[in-house]
Amino acid sequence: MARPTPALRLLIFRRYTYTYTSSSSSCSPPLPPHLRLPPSSSHSSPQLNLPFFPAKSHFRSPLCAFFLSHPHFPLSRSFSSQPPETPNEDESLIAQSLSAELLKFAEFESLSLPQRLDLSFSHITVTPSLILQTLNISPDARRTAFDFLKWVSSRTPRFELTDEVYCFFVDYFGRKKDFKVIHDVLVDGKGVIGPKCFAACIDRMVRAGRPKDAVSFFDRMEKDYGLVRDRKSLNLIVSELCEKGFASQAEKMVKNLANEFFPDGYVCDLLIKGWCVNGKLDEARRSAREMYRGGFEIGTTAYNAILDCVCKLCREKDPLRLQSEAEKVLVDMDAAGVPRNVETFNVLISNLCKIRKTEDAMKVFFRMGEWGCYPDAATFLDLTRSLYQAARIGEGDEMIDRMKSAGYGDALDKKAYYGFIKILCGIERIDHALSVFTKMKEDGCKPGIKTYDLLMGKLCAHGRVDKANSLFNEAVKNGVQVEPKEYKLDPRFNKKPTAVKKKGKKRLTLPEKMALKRKKLRKLNLSFVKKPKRMIRRMF
Repeated sequence: MARPTPALRLLIFRRYTYTYTSSSSSCSPPLPPHLRLPPSSSHSSPQLNLPFFPAKSHFRSPLCAFFLSHPHFPLSRSFSSQPPETPNEDESLIAQSLSAELLKFAEFESLSLPQRLDLSFSHITVTPSLILQTLNISPDARRTAFDFLKWVSSRTPRFELTDEVYCFFVDYFGRKKDFKVIHDVLVDGKGVIGPKCFAACIDRMVRAGRPKDAVSFFDRMEKDYGLVRDRKSLNLIVSELCEKGFASQAEKMVKNLANEFFPDGYVCDLLIKGWCVNGKLDEARRSAREMYRGGFEIGTTAYNAILDCVCKLCREKDPLRLQSEAEKVLVDMDAAGVPRNVETFNVLISNLCKIRKTEDAMKVFFRMGEWGCYPDAATFLDLTRSLYQAARIGEGDEMIDRMKSAGYGDALDKKAYYGFIKILCGIERIDHALSVFTKMKEDGCKPGIKTYDLLMGKLCAHGRVDKANSLFNEAVKNGVQVEPKEYKLDPRFNKKPTAVKKKGKKRLTLPEKMALKRKKLRKLNLSFVKKPKRMIRRMF
């Protein structure tokens, strides 16, 4: 019988060594004669140890000698050319696997979700970031996510549930408007939940259009869920209600709880702002008068809200009255001794820019220093957008440079640059849009799918297909998943074919015809005149 080659022997050795060392000799299959090892006490150990080979063994080869001389060299290793995954990549892969289990139909599975997760993921380390990733990529899991919470809570020896973790689940079910499950989550976390869960629950109720449920939740939060009712939680719920325009419910709640939590100036400003968000200027002024009679001083926040409401109503009804009505509010503000702040000027500038009065907005911008105010990121962004909209390209670039020199360069993110590029493409300044796009990449902002798609569409509309193709190749190179589409060419930029001149007799105009006729008649008349003979002078 021919002996196996050294490579084949090594493969056979790898196959049988693990079986030989992990099981007893009675249950393991018999080894071939040329691979049988002498009995040794070290082989009875369950660990994988390198066996002893006699000197005359047929298995001695240079490769085998290398393995024997390096006892820590693994007998089986991965020959993948990919580098080892980082912890973040590993965590995202685990989150995807957990999401796949959450999205399975429970009626087709014999085991419940916690049991399935115990079987497959008992070895992983649960972290808050892993839970958040799993919930974010599982929007269709719905109430199965509550079983996921049960499985997470069952791993309490190695992972402790916190207020932040419960907040993730409250926010997840709040997006689905499933407030019955939110009640179960809060009851399950009684004693652990705190301000984060309370803020998430109130936010989701108000955004879902349930102000009455939010007020009743505040009344029973201490009894049912063990949450603390204090002035801080009252201010939070009043702020949420007023931000979304539910000023009537907020005002009624404040009046009912006045004996327990007497309102302060901050709450009064919030109530006035709530009426202004709703567009009810008369109610806001009525509330301001009542508070003034009650001894409260109206702050800058309330006056800014009234100013914004006045400007908004003027923009809807009569834009020409905006500046005069805004001036009245500013006069009242000065008469009451309330100082202006940056938000006051931002309200004026943004509303002037919305009615395309860019020059007036610039005048307000240059007068900010008279009141000791300096522009912030919102001021620069509003003015830059308005200048680009007015086709004042150079001034818009100067405003961006001024914004960076003022220390607000961090506010120039991907969203801000996309807004600039969209405005420039809208006014057909595609070359300058490309320059802003280049500036965006120089500032470290990575363009997204929307930015590339917008620029490629505009370039194709202008008939610049080569530049659009280069942008597409750049997006693919940078890993942006841009899908190729059919972009229409704008008829305004379609090159009309040049008319080919026909070779032939040129059609004469009437003056040219008359001139040619006169020339022919002149020649004809001269043909009848007798020409004089040349007289030859004789020489004597």
